[in-house]
Amino acid sequence: MSSASNTIGTEESARMGLRDLLPTLYLGSWKPGPLNSLTDVPGVLVHSQEIFANNGAVNTGVTSILPCRDWFYKACYSGIFRFNGSGEMTGSHWIEETGLLHSPIVITNSFAVGAAYQGIYEYALKHLGTTKGSVDWFLLPVVAETFDGYLNDLTQFAVTPQHIVRGLENVSSNPVREGNVGGGTGMICHYFKGGTGSSSRVVEGLDVKGDPKTYTVGVLVQANYGRPHHFRIAGVPVGRILAEEAEEAAKSNPAIKMAREELERERDRKDGSIIVIIATDAPLHPIQLQRLAKRATVGLSRVGGYGHNPSGDIFLAFSTGNAIPVQSISMERRAVDPYKPTPVAVDIVDDSSINGLFEAAADATEESIYNALCMAETMVGNGGRRIEALPLGRVRAIMERWR
Repeated sequence: MSSASNTIGTEESARMGLRDLLPTLYLGSWKPGPLNSLTDVPGVLVHSQEIFANNGAVNTGVTSILPCRDWFYKACYSGIFRFNGSGEMTGSHWIEETGLLHSPIVITNSFAVGAAYQGIYEYALKHLGTTKGSVDWFLLPVVAETFDGYLNDLTQFAVTPQHIVRGLENVSSNPVREGNVGGGTGMICHYFKGGTGSSSRVVEGLDVKGDPKTYTVGVLVQANYGRPHHFRIAGVPVGRILAEEAEEAAKSNPAIKMAREELERERDRKDGSIIVIIATDAPLHPIQLQRLAKRATVGLSRVGGYGHNPSGDIFLAFSTGNAIPVQSISMERRAVDPYKPTPVAVDIVDDSSINGLFEAAADATEESIYNALCMAETMVGNGGRRIEALPLGRVRAIMERWR
């Protein structure tokens, strides 16, 4: 495998986030964090890596997220929402059972779930220790996927457990890289090159003493869904306009027409998916986090996602606002008596005051999808298939005309 990219850059395709492309566009009431990234949430760490083959057939990758450095012993409250279930997120039953996330989150392609699952265990064995021949702890890895089989040769199983270990060893608080990166490397969104996108919002609130405090909501998406004519920016039917232009161009260019028809056949078979990860430092309990995860649907629908039948639209939200002890009972240690109910002190946001966080999650999801599209570059992938980047110059012109 090679680290050389199969992307194609041109002067017109110089990439930038949506805020740089359309600086006057209204993107909600809440300001972004300093990085406008998932890593604006204190303690959250991310790494992305791409995997290519010299012959152009492999175009895939891995995105690794740690909710906190001490995730193995201190769980986060979390919640999941399934908008449409034609996809996978392992560990979800345990999250729904307990409301606890005490695993890394890995996002990759559909055929790499097993390798990612094993890789999380290998990382835990390497860094958290174990008695030789015995494991004295409990861990259910959280791995999510979307399908990149149009641009990537899935049959090569390019992602290995070693990629996962490397990713988890190199997580950082740097801004999330966007576009054709990480698990989003080979993804397609609204028939344009899709991938990884991120954004954040800062919400003013109060702490438990009633003093002013700000809370951050950060979002990361792996966007791989959607029909071209459904794509909208702030309500403007950008996708429909671009689709009509493409159809006109295809009339005089048989190669363009053939490529479009092939992609449409592929999308009729499998419409793709989107994974949304929402993090916040606001102290929310699991039911509140389920509700927060649902708000990703609002952001997705604004851009043009419908949750079609073959789409896997799965959203996970977690809070770093409380650290819940785990690994407290094992074969060799018993920090608590499992038959004596023992309270744990936590802070919880009043439900009546949660609306700003809901808005922030929806707005940051919307912008994350835009950023995935705006930052992604044209790619030639498996079998010479070509997916164009969103034409930012045309997008700017369309938005200026409509607004």
